[in-house]
Amino acid sequence: MIQTLLTRLEHLALALEKASIAEYIELYRKPRRLLYLNFLAGIARGFGLAIGFTVVGAFFLYGLGKLASWNLPVVGEFIAEITRIVQNELARRH
Repeated sequence: MIQTLLTRLEHLALALEKASIAEYIELYRKPRRLLYLNFLAGIARGFGLAIGFTVVGAFFLYGLGKLASWNLPVVGEFIAEITRIVQNELARRH
């Protein structure tokens, strides 16, 4: 019985080591380090979001340009409406 308990305790200790519980506890003991790491993570996420949005937007605009070059009636009207809105906004600001 004691041998089984020791074996299970050893497996539990290994599992906790794999989960890096000690590193998490250390982060909570040093709040400045936690804030610093979260700050860096936020910057990385923001940069990734900006790059991702730029790439997706570029593909969208490229596809929209290709559709416009096919002179499809619905797409042409849609692009004309967007152009009209942009021109009205630019005229209002000047």
